[in-house]
Amino acid sequence: MKVLVTGVKGQLGFDVMRELEARGMEGVGVDVEEMDITDAGACRRVIDAADPDAVIHCAAYTAVDAAEKNWELCRLVNADGTRHIAQVCRDRDIKMMYISTDYVFNGQGTRPWEPDDEREPLNAYGRSKYEGELAIEELLEKYFTVRIAWVFGVNGKNFIKTMLRLGKERGAVSVVDDQIGSPTYTQDLARLLVDMIQTEKYGRYHATNEGLCSWYEFAVEIFRQAGLDVAVTPVSTAEYTAMYPGQARRPMNSRISKEKLSQNGFERLPAWQDALGRYLKAIGEI
Repeated sequence: MKVLVTGVKGQLGFDVMRELEARGMEGVGVDVEEMDITDAGACRRVIDAADPDAVIHCAAYTAVDAAEKNWELCRLVNADGTRHIAQVCRDRDIKMMYISTDYVFNGQGTRPWEPDDEREPLNAYGRSKYEGELAIEELLEKYFTVRIAWVFGVNGKNFIKTMLRLGKERGAVSVVDDQIGSPTYTQDLARLLVDMIQTEKYGRYHATNEGLCSWYEFAVEIFRQAGLDVAVTPVSTAEYTAMYPGQARRPMNSRISKEKLSQNGFERLPAWQDALGRYLKAIGEI
């Protein structure tokens, strides 16, 4: 099977390519230099030339705060770019996987979000990803929409790397304790995505590592496993926003149900604490 992967310089795209290689599958990796997804013609030329059996679309504008002021660019990448790829997939009758986010929901309540729950984005980034989902659903029948959250990988910036840097520099950090979700290791996620893309079990899915925590609890566990003595102070979202104004609204509830994975025979991801330990070893922190 030949798979074209977008966004290979990002955390997830990088690991999807590694997973394909590990399985002896052919991966064609592209980033903005090889295929500017905001250019419909470029998408058609590159995908036509690659002639893949499937596309795993990881590329995205992910600067959540900056998206509030750069809506047109964010929408151009996440909505229009996704539409351009989907149009080629439709015309070539090839399956497509779109990587989305829990930010398409309003982030309220405490119940885990189900894949078919009503979507009501609370910030610009979420709206752009929602529009990408709509484009996929409008154009394709052979599609997977996989919503992920709290992602970390070896190739790129993430919360873990930020905490390690700040912890070492300052010896103390303040972290939000009232936003709840599940950290997600891109190496584990890539394994699942490659499993899925080889099937015809299309539709919307949610995928994170197992278990829940707050960002505060995540930070505490990072320092514990890394063996660092860092003082971690819990703060509310309201307190954090007051300290750092102008940020995009974040979901308080990032709990997402993964039952559909089990129902369709897919192996769910390990516990996030286990994933964290393997990740810290991979980046040489333990």
